[in-house]
Order: sequence, then structure tokens, then C-alpha cells
Amino acid sequence: MLDVTPDDLGAMLARGWRRFGPCYFRPQCSACDACVTLRICVAEFRASRSQRRARNRAARLRRVVSRPLVDDSRIALYRKWHRNREASRGWDPSPLKADRYALDFAFPHPSAREAAYYDGDRLVAVGLFDETPDALSAVYFFYDPDLKRDSLGVANVVALVEDARSANKPYVYLGYRVAGCDSLEYKADFAPHELLDARPGEDESPPWRMPTLRTSLSLRK
Repeated sequence: MLDVTPDDLGAMLARGWRRFGPCYFRPQCSACDACVTLRICVAEFRASRSQRRARNRAARLRRVVSRPLVDDSRIALYRKWHRNREASRGWDPSPLKADRYALDFAFPHPSAREAAYYDGDRLVAVGLFDETPDALSAVYFFYDPDLKRDSLGVANVVALVEDARSANKPYVYLGYRVAGCDSLEYKADFAPHELLDARPGEDESPPWRMPTLRTSLSLRK
């Protein structure tokens, strides 16, 4: 849907919606509220020690922000990353080709952005995100698994917070945090942050709240 403006998307993010390619979604499970929308409070955010280490390790890389692109290097990097996930996490194989990559990762939405990371001339990571008038929203991140120890995903989030701060945007959305899920629970490490308590409608004010101090700081290193 190209008729969703950046302002529209910003209002949707505040109500727990997400965008991936041409699709917009949010949890609808009536008997489960495990998926909780999380956003970082940019002005108050201070990187933890481990997050600073990740940022410093990534400082050697060249970071280029642009509209999302489709080329052989991005598709090859995605396939290498996904094969690693297939082996380590039991994911199903991905038959991703250029046309599907273009639809999912480079859909021509006016908010769509890409942060590409290069080691010299070699593409080593791609972070996809949305930009709205008052926020940045992390959408997807993949990287060269040979650089796993560099924690580039963490460095990418810290970079988004720094981008938002420079642009005077108050929030960075990280999508859904699910307690007990290792691949999603890490988001609580980025503090201070707010959690969305419900699934408000268009005419309802979204009930954002700060978690308790103990919850907010429990995973920080």
C-alpha cells in the first residue's frame, strides 16, 4: 500500500502496527498478549557497556543510509545469513530471489530506508528501517555470520538511536518483545523504553507505559 503516508505510518506504529514490504500487521490473538510493542525513548537513552562495545567494533565499517536497494551482493548476503540460521536454528530453507527481495525488503514505500555496512568494498550487513516524522522503526537486519562476534545487530540499533537523536525524533521502535524468546527478548536491553499495554483503535489514545526499574534494567550489561 503506497497510500500510507509517513504520518499515517507513524500513527500506526504508535498503535502497535508494523510494516513489512507491502503488508501491515499487529498481533490479534485474543487469548495471548505475549507480543508487546517496544519503543526506545531516544532523549534518555544511554548505551550500556556491551552496547558501546558493539558500536565501537562497528566503527571500522562504512555505513551508508539510502533508499533500499536490490542487487546481487544483498541477495548473496541474505542467503548466506539465512543458511546459517537454517543450520543453527532449524529454519526452513529460503528460496528468495530478486523479485521477492524487492517486494519484501525494497518495497517503494516513502518511509523505507536502508543502512548498508561495508568492510572496505565488501557488504557485510544490511539494516532496513522506516522513517516517520517522529520516529525510526527497525524492520529487518541481516549480516555476514562470519562477523557474529561483532554484535552488528546491537550496533545497528545504537546507530538508529543516534540517527533519531540527531533528527530530534523522540522514538525508535523495535517491534515486538516476547519474554522468554531469545531472538526477541534482547530488545528490553535498550533502556529506557516504553511498552504498549493494549491494541488501541484509531480513535483511542495508545496506552504507553514505562516498565518497572527492575524489569527495565534486568538485562542490561
